[in-house]
Amino acid sequence: MRQLMDWLGYLMVRVVICLIQATRLDTCQTGARWLAYVAYDVLRVRRAVIDDNLRQSFPELTSQQVRRIALGMWEHLFVMVCEIAHTPRKVHETNWRRYVHPHRQRDALRYLLDTRPVILVSGHFGNFELTSYMIGLWGFSTHAIARPLDNPYLDRYLRRFRAAHGQSMLPMKGSSADVDRVLSEGGVLALLGDQAAGPQGCWVDFLGRPASCHKAVALFTLISGAPLLVCFGKRVGGPLELRMGVADIADPRLGGDHLAGVKPLTRWYNQALERMIRSAPEQYWWVHRRWKGQPGRRKARPAAVSASTSSRKAA
Repeated sequence: MRQLMDWLGYLMVRVVICLIQATRLDTCQTGARWLAYVAYDVLRVRRAVIDDNLRQSFPELTSQQVRRIALGMWEHLFVMVCEIAHTPRKVHETNWRRYVHPHRQRDALRYLLDTRPVILVSGHFGNFELTSYMIGLWGFSTHAIARPLDNPYLDRYLRRFRAAHGQSMLPMKGSSADVDRVLSEGGVLALLGDQAAGPQGCWVDFLGRPASCHKAVALFTLISGAPLLVCFGKRVGGPLELRMGVADIADPRLGGDHLAGVKPLTRWYNQALERMIRSAPEQYWWVHRRWKGQPGRRKARPAAVSASTSSRKAA
């Protein structure tokens, strides 16, 4: 029965994607605006979580401003799905400049062409899926750490999209050997840096509240000497009009106080993510529970993201 339900769920998603691909992008955005209203005002999907996240992060906002950002977030999420559906058919090696405006492209290329490994960190901001897709389109293979979807058919479908231009997926658990191999071979590791890490994480302030972060993100850079690039893919116009590039760079060869340890480096990249979010708060995933628990006594349990063996020893 579970397999049948998974397959039916996958079939429904594929039908929706086919309908999206048959629809003009400007029409998709109009539909996304209506769906945003339905999700927030009618169905009230996770409305309490969204409103609380926004009020805690921006206490100066009025109720009308909170509602405007929340509706903008839902519209952004629906448009993001449409962009992902249209990208393989619209964006190619010869025409990507029509859709993407690079930011600090020379800095990004200098590090991606270096013999050292590179750590790319982003968050649930803008269209992070297309950011990885475009890096692959430009000829750079990446290895992303992500939790598999519960539906195996949808997981396989998403993996095919991500792998279309050379992005390999590594599981969040049990990937120590693969991470070691990527770093030792000078590969590119892509991570989302705004996922809750539980009580054993590294606690830093994020948008005004303590947030638990995975130590592995900083450890990969501190142990391997890999530069850490905070990346983004921010929508700056209509659908598929994006500014993509590097927001900030931490290079162990250049040094700096932010490279003094796990906590300073974790605080540094979270501050970079925070600046990105504040520039366009409607493009952040306020719907997810970024802030869980409080720093204090920690339970002994495995970390959510497996760092390399050497990384765990250093922690």
